[in-house]
Amino acid sequence: MDNGLKRTLGAWQLWGIAVGLVISGEYFGWSYGWAQAGTLGFMVTALFVAAMYAAFIFSYTELTCAIPHAGGPFAYARRAFGPAGGFLAGIATLIEFVFAPPAIALAIGAYLNVQFPGIDPKVAAVGAYLVFMALNIVGVGIAAAFELFVTVVAIGELLVFMGVVAPGFSLANFVRGGWSGQDEFGLAAWSGMFAAIPFAIWFFLAIEGAAMAAEEAHEPRRTIPRAYIGGILTLLVLAVGVMVFAGGAGDWRALSNINDPLPQAMKMIVGAESGWLHMLVWIGLFGLVASFHGIILGYSRQIFALGRAGYLPRALAAVHPRFRTPHRAILAGGAVGIAAIFSDSVLTIGGQPLTANIVTLSVFGAIVMYIVSMASLFKLRLSEPGLERSFRAPGYPWLPGFALFAACICLAALIYYNLMLSLIFAGFLAVAFGYFLLTGAQRAEAPADALLDGPMT
Repeated sequence: MDNGLKRTLGAWQLWGIAVGLVISGEYFGWSYGWAQAGTLGFMVTALFVAAMYAAFIFSYTELTCAIPHAGGPFAYARRAFGPAGGFLAGIATLIEFVFAPPAIALAIGAYLNVQFPGIDPKVAAVGAYLVFMALNIVGVGIAAAFELFVTVVAIGELLVFMGVVAPGFSLANFVRGGWSGQDEFGLAAWSGMFAAIPFAIWFFLAIEGAAMAAEEAHEPRRTIPRAYIGGILTLLVLAVGVMVFAGGAGDWRALSNINDPLPQAMKMIVGAESGWLHMLVWIGLFGLVASFHGIILGYSRQIFALGRAGYLPRALAAVHPRFRTPHRAILAGGAVGIAAIFSDSVLTIGGQPLTANIVTLSVFGAIVMYIVSMASLFKLRLSEPGLERSFRAPGYPWLPGFALFAACICLAALIYYNLMLSLIFAGFLAVAFGYFLLTGAQRAEAPADALLDGPMT
């Protein structure tokens, strides 16, 4: 079986993937943080998380350039800590990338339901899976070109949103009741800010997924740093802008527990019959599609890499003979995501909507992966000082140290405020670890990979 992936991606396409993976987080998901912390409390949380992501991406880029592997975090942790470390990072990343798409698919359904109330959002979500799994199977070049196009359109639409609501913006609306418990420095305010962490992370979740396209990138040691740095700066500006303008449009409480906050915020300014509103709904779908499509690319490469290395069944590492894409991995991740869409009886817990809980599960995977990745950076600096590093983390060890510390704070808050979901996440890890213990022979038979197992010269 030929397990090679085709190198077709340049810096702009990788930037499109990096931003596109995340940009749906500007359209929905984050507003659940207002319900926890208020607008001002959530702004504090979001800025802390933004600082963590900036530190993380500048540090993570060193790993991506040194080990340009489709497994991304799995490859870095395997190289640093051996099979067990690779398992933990790989499964955590898989949980992040498999549970993010159903949340986005439900938001796509919610946006379509604004225009067509007769459409069941869950049926629309399943339809989105079928369309974009097919597009990803057809080829990474076509998929990446589409990703770049919809990402640029989605960014333009966010700028249009800010411009349309700006005349009706009121700072008084944004700050009214802006602290949880109405107390700027009280226990309720601090509690709300920590509880809102997963929704601030949603602003930036999955940007690291561009690393999983490294094996399909031209000159990854040059193009990936450009894509990551440009991506994180783009997202920082958009996140703050969207949050402030939406919060100042009217009563932000009406936006804090829904999947379509931007159309509803615009409705407060221009009315329900405005052409601007209808345009936002239709073009706003591009932002959701960009992330949905990009994360399908990301989870499929993670499943592919884990299958190739023997951590998952080898059949999942099959590459389509014509399109040279990991078609079985695409379909397998989609099957799990579609099941999550209909998991109301399991995941509607703690008084949170289904989408909010799926988002939180995805964030659990992300934070564990961030911690393992930063630990891998420190370990490889010590164990392989001669490893070729075309990009080195600036401010080492302080910048990656801050990213590691901030991620640990986020994980502690996630567990404290989402105990039942943390147990579900731990259950996923336990089942996966059981599979890991039973399949040592399968990993031993996997083909050798110098990026995973051997010192690079």
